[in-house]
Amino acid sequence: MYIERKITSHLNKVLDKFPVVSVTGPRQSGKTTLLKSAFSSYTYYNLERVDYREMIQSDIVGFLKNAGPHVIFDEAQNLPDLFSYIQVISDERNSAGQYILSGSQSFLLSEKISQSLAGRVSVNHLFPFDITELNLPTGQAGITEKQSLYQTIIKGFYPRIYDKNIQPEDFYPSYLQTYIERDIRTLKSIENLNTFARFLGLCAGRVGQILNITSLANDAGIAVNTAKTWLSLLESSFIIFLLQPYYKNFNKRLIKSPKIYFYDTGVVSSLLKLTNPDSVKNHFAYGALFENLVISEIIKSITHSGKKPAVY
Repeated sequence: MYIERKITSHLNKVLDKFPVVSVTGPRQSGKTTLLKSAFSSYTYYNLERVDYREMIQSDIVGFLKNAGPHVIFDEAQNLPDLFSYIQVISDERNSAGQYILSGSQSFLLSEKISQSLAGRVSVNHLFPFDITELNLPTGQAGITEKQSLYQTIIKGFYPRIYDKNIQPEDFYPSYLQTYIERDIRTLKSIENLNTFARFLGLCAGRVGQILNITSLANDAGIAVNTAKTWLSLLESSFIIFLLQPYYKNFNKRLIKSPKIYFYDTGVVSSLLKLTNPDSVKNHFAYGALFENLVISEIIKSITHSGKKPAVY
C-alpha cells in the first residue's frame, strides 16, 4: 500500500515554477515509489538500466525532443552527458515542470546540476518516513509508551521495512553492506572497505557526542584528512549529519565542533548491534539515541515541508 509522502505538495508547487526539479536522498528512502505514484503522468526512465542509458546516449537530443513534455530520469547521475542537453532543451521550451531528476548519490547528482542546471532547478531531499507520515501512536507529545519508543528506535523509518514487513535485523545489515560495497566504491576510491566499515561503526559509537576528528581517526587507524573525507562521504550520501552548536556570534557556530547524528535511528541501532527493546533500554547510548530520534524527526519534517532547516 502506497503511503503518501508529505513532500508531494511541495514538489507540485515547485514543478509549477521550475523547468527542472531534483529529488535526492538516501538509497531506498522511497524516491522511485514517490515519483511513480505521485507523478504518474510523467514518462519514467530508470537510468540504472544499461539498455536505457545506451538508447538515450546514442542520440540524446533526438531522445529528449521526442520523449514528451514531462519526463522523470531516476538515478540520473548514471548518465552525466544528459544534463547539458536538458539545459538546452528546457531553455528552448521555456516552460515549468519539464523534468524530474532523482538520485541516491547526492554528491554526483549535485555536481552535475551545479555544472549545467544552476538557476533552472529546484533541489529537494526525500528522507525515510517521518513519524507523522506513518501515523504511529504519538499522542499529543510524542510516543508515549517506552516499549514502543525503544522498538521505534530499532526499527527506524525506511519504507521497505514497513511495506514488506522486513525485520530490522534482516534489513539494515544488508542495506549497509550494499551502501559500502556499491555507493562508497562509486563515490570514492577506497582500497580497504573493511576499514571504512569500521570507521562507520565508530561514528555510531559517537552518536550524539561532540565530534573529535583526531580521536575518531586514531581509533580507526587512518589519517585525520582521510577521516574528514569519509565524514563528507557519509554526509553527502545522507547517512550522517553534523549538527553545529548555536552561538549568538555567527563565526563561533562555524568554528566550534559539531555533534554527530544519523538520519535514521535504525541504521545507527544496527551498527551498535541493538536488536530488541531491552538492548536499547540498557545501552550506554540510549539517551543519545533518543536525542537522535527527536532531532532527525525535526529535520525530516521541516525538509519534507519544502523548507531548509536551520537546526542547531
